[in-house]
Amino acid sequence: MIILTAIFILIMNIPFGMWRKHEKRFSLKWFLAIHIPVAISVLMRFILKIEFKWQFITFFVMMFLTGQYIGKLIYDYKFKKRVF
Repeated sequence: MIILTAIFILIMNIPFGMWRKHEKRFSLKWFLAIHIPVAISVLMRFILKIEFKWQFITFFVMMFLTGQYIGKLIYDYKFKKRVF
């Protein structure tokens, strides 16, 4: 269940990472692009009754950041500059 949740967090953050890259830094939309998936992730952990362990939280945060970064790379590749 932990791995599936982590994969969901990673995939869910890709479009939010693309949205965040599109917005002006520290604007309201930029802030929302970061914090909406956090709320969804926390809600998902509560619904699935995943216990609070630092190892799990660290893993989920790594998946969150990776998803945001992949979304940024996709945005850069598709809409701005070629990074690959």
